[in-house]
Amino acid sequence: MMLYFLFIINFFGTIYGYYWYKDQLAATPTHFLLFVPDSPTASLFFLFVLVAFIAGRNVPLLEALAAVTLIKYGLWAVAMNIGAGVTGSQLGWQNYMLIASHLGMALQAIFFLPYYRIKGWHLVLVAFWTLHNDIIDYVYHMHPYVSWSLQPYIHHIGYFTFWLSIFSLMIVFWFGVRDERFKLTLR
Repeated sequence: MMLYFLFIINFFGTIYGYYWYKDQLAATPTHFLLFVPDSPTASLFFLFVLVAFIAGRNVPLLEALAAVTLIKYGLWAVAMNIGAGVTGSQLGWQNYMLIASHLGMALQAIFFLPYYRIKGWHLVLVAFWTLHNDIIDYVYHMHPYVSWSLQPYIHHIGYFTFWLSIFSLMIVFWFGVRDERFKLTLR
């Protein structure tokens, strides 16, 4: 029952997320479209994982994509909304809704890590996807729109995002990879 509940929440959240990006997507060159709506794409990956779980299956590559991107973009959106408030933007109900929903994204990724069947090579592929997306966002300036008060800090945001990618990959590596050949021991 919980999987169905999460599916419904993530389904509507994903639709709303793509709607949220509608203006930016309309202004995005076609070859970058896949890389702009970060959060709804992360929740879309998770929707596919949930469908697989409901069917009693695992799809490790999608699990790795979902885990890393949910953590990364969940925490990124929380940080950007809080950062907007700290740098002078007035936070409204939408900011608080975004903080809560994106924190939920990151938490559900962490919660499901023990149920994933991710191998090291899945995470390597996801690392390429994730870091490539950072390049598209901050070298080609396709990053999600941020508050006016954060605009002067966009290079810092790019740097933060790169390290958030590394952090997200490491969290999934340490707690989600089920391939002992890729585990480090502390002995």
